[in-house]
Amino acid sequence: MRVVVYPHSMELGGSQLNAIQLAAAVRDRGHEVVVLSEPGELVPLVAEQGLEHVEIPLRRKRPDRRVVSAVSRLVRSRGIDVVHGYEWPPAFEALYGVGIRRTAAPIATVMSMSVVPFFPRSIPLIVGTEQIRQEAVAAGHHRVTLLEPPVDTDGDSPEVSDGGFRARHGLTDAPLVVAVSRLVADLKLPGLLAACDAVAELDDAQLVIVGDGPAREEIAERAEKANARAGRRAVVLTGQLADPRPAYAAADIAVGMGGSALRALSFGKPLVVLGLDGFSELVTRESLPRFLSGGWWGFGGDGVPSLTASLRRLVESPGLRAELGEFGRKLVVDRFSLRRAAELQEQEYEIAARLSGTDLLDVVRSTVGLATYKVRRKLSRLRGRVAVDDANAAATARR
Repeated sequence: MRVVVYPHSMELGGSQLNAIQLAAAVRDRGHEVVVLSEPGELVPLVAEQGLEHVEIPLRRKRPDRRVVSAVSRLVRSRGIDVVHGYEWPPAFEALYGVGIRRTAAPIATVMSMSVVPFFPRSIPLIVGTEQIRQEAVAAGHHRVTLLEPPVDTDGDSPEVSDGGFRARHGLTDAPLVVAVSRLVADLKLPGLLAACDAVAELDDAQLVIVGDGPAREEIAERAEKANARAGRRAVVLTGQLADPRPAYAAADIAVGMGGSALRALSFGKPLVVLGLDGFSELVTRESLPRFLSGGWWGFGGDGVPSLTASLRRLVESPGLRAELGEFGRKLVVDRFSLRRAAELQEQEYEIAARLSGTDLLDVVRSTVGLATYKVRRKLSRLRGRVAVDDANAAATARR
């Protein structure tokens, strides 16, 4: 098959990293794969994987007519069979780009914490948790498949060197807590702020936050306050790293959510999962079922006190860190390997390519819903309200 893979951005992040890694894995199974994306930090990874890259504008609307035209041209000129959009804007552009006559098959993946209500229901949909799969089926989506976020267990492993990460960033020999994340409001921000406060309460630990984004200034301010309160350099921001693996490798403990959480487990690190409204929980055999069902995040908790207690427990017990690290590594190798995910992805492409026709009523419903969302978002901005990161974040917050 000939496939176009279209990540929603090329900033460092779980969904887009999964898109690139799976694109290469599907290519290795004998298919032609082209990556369509904006410029960004992850474009060099596309080249490293030996994938062809077609660039679209960084500054664009979502969805954008220019991208729809680019999809349409690729489909016609290359004889594309499947156009795979990650998250809702690329899904719409894939749907519009293949046209009413379905010259290629659109398919979509949502690795966010929810599926927006105006998402096209006739497009085959891949989601990252069983809970979201059930919600999408209940909402009327025609085909919904569970594909848990895959991990490159060979590239993300305990054997990876930290490359002198501590020395390069002026860190001490104290137990190191690492968070690798996009620094954005709503979904990621509360947990990162809580982590700053929690590490400041510990006697001997450092937190390193790897990543960048619009919330960096707010996180930097909280880190400065945490350092002042602790009387030491408790929190360090490294900014964006093209390859964050040395950070994972150097960690004694990891905190995070989503794909970053799974990568930390693949490195054999004990993990505290972060979430919204004060949520944090240590990954153990007892807590694992909730994450397998609902995804690698959570909602509700007592915030900093609980996170501090979990981190203190790990800091004070090297034996527990080793035990949980081994448990997490085995879990990822057994359940979340990239090879297994590529097989499932290939099956979904084959099924999508066999589907025929376009559900015009669904296209109209989705387009009207999208237009309504855009109008409401514009009105919120005019009224001076702070918009959430995206529609998926808004839907998650309403749960």
